[in-house]
Amino acid sequence: METETATRWLTDAEQCAWRTHLDVSRLLMHQLEKDLQPFGLTNNDYEILVNLSESPEHRMRMSDLATATLQSKSRLSHQITRMEAAGMVRRVNCESDRRGLFAVLTDEGMETMRKVAPHHVASVRRHFIDLLPPEALAALRESLSPVAEHLRGNRGKA
Repeated sequence: METETATRWLTDAEQCAWRTHLDVSRLLMHQLEKDLQPFGLTNNDYEILVNLSESPEHRMRMSDLATATLQSKSRLSHQITRMEAAGMVRRVNCESDRRGLFAVLTDEGMETMRKVAPHHVASVRRHFIDLLPPEALAALRESLSPVAEHLRGNRGKA
């Protein structure tokens, strides 16, 4: 039989902080997605393009890309299929591992990044960065870093 432990309910201040975080996260991602729509991209598309554009030779193993974007392998595979059809990426077999595949950014995908990135950065500035004074950004980074480290350490754990 499990031993029951008392639930540590959130205080009013903790509840307010938590719900504000949830609101900002959802609303910001919704707005950023909306701002990518004129380019025919989703947040997931853009994240894949960013990861590939910043990788050596503009390529990543599909399994590594799934990990980097927090997507299941099957979800990423569907996403890549759609992006292949749009000409932004292509799949290449891994020579050292027959089962492995790389996602590779095409010239068209790189051109899409060059075109969209300035608009995305402007959107991030308009809806987040420029709304906070530098000291608040520093405090936010400092406050959320331990949470990010904790969650990165828990990835893949049950």
